[in-house]
Amino acid sequence: MADKELAVVYMVAGMSSRFGGKIKQFAKVGPNGETLIENSLKQAIKAGFNKIIFIVGEKTEQPFKEMFGNKYLDTPISYTYQRYNIQERDRPWGTVDAACSIIPVVNCPFVICNGDDIYGENTFKMLANYLKKEKECATVGYFLRDVIPEKGTVNRGIFQIKNKYVTSVKEILNIEKLNLAKFGLSLNSLCSMNIWALPSNVLTKLKIILDEFQLKNKGERKIECLLPTEISKLIETNQIKMRINSATDKWFGVTNPEDEEIVRKQLLEV
Repeated sequence: MADKELAVVYMVAGMSSRFGGKIKQFAKVGPNGETLIENSLKQAIKAGFNKIIFIVGEKTEQPFKEMFGNKYLDTPISYTYQRYNIQERDRPWGTVDAACSIIPVVNCPFVICNGDDIYGENTFKMLANYLKKEKECATVGYFLRDVIPEKGTVNRGIFQIKNKYVTSVKEILNIEKLNLAKFGLSLNSLCSMNIWALPSNVLTKLKIILDEFQLKNKGERKIECLLPTEISKLIETNQIKMRINSATDKWFGVTNPEDEEIVRKQLLEV
């Protein structure tokens, strides 16, 4: 019997101004010169995902198609587009908008995640195994100690959990190791790194949210509809249930150009 179809969806529409016009997902961080996105793709494919979707934008569409075409390691690739009217907006409508762009090409369970993060093969395997068996949503929580810097601040979505299910996701700003107690957090608090395992019917719920959000915020040039916030609302209103497990892999990410060397060294240690 053929393997159940499982899609891995990467949000790669945006380009950071910090990288001077370069695509940070193409940063060569692997021991053999693999790009950031290739590292993640290999992990997902090994974990059992057999369909790849790239959500691209105006500046990333052509480079991604030139690099990957319609297949990677014998795994088919589809592309969807996150567009926005530059006369009305300064940026796209956010990650819920990105997720809804895949509605025409997804009729199977999927994982959606950032294209500039490396989550680990075990993370993908855990979510793939869950999607094969269950109809609920799932995610992976990373220990705060592993995803905040030694110095400086970050924003993180913190999971509230009961009996291995997420009850909410609360965005907390300006977290640093010295002020965790201020927010009622510890180094063992679990946070979201924006990787979500979802059955395809959740997209219908997200599309309703997006349509209402855009209507309510018509005329706003920068406000965004974000997955952690809206997924939390779906959980809190009992529209979905979301299982959570703690990650066993290290998370690696590239936010600034100087992160490339850090990730390169970390991958050599894995």
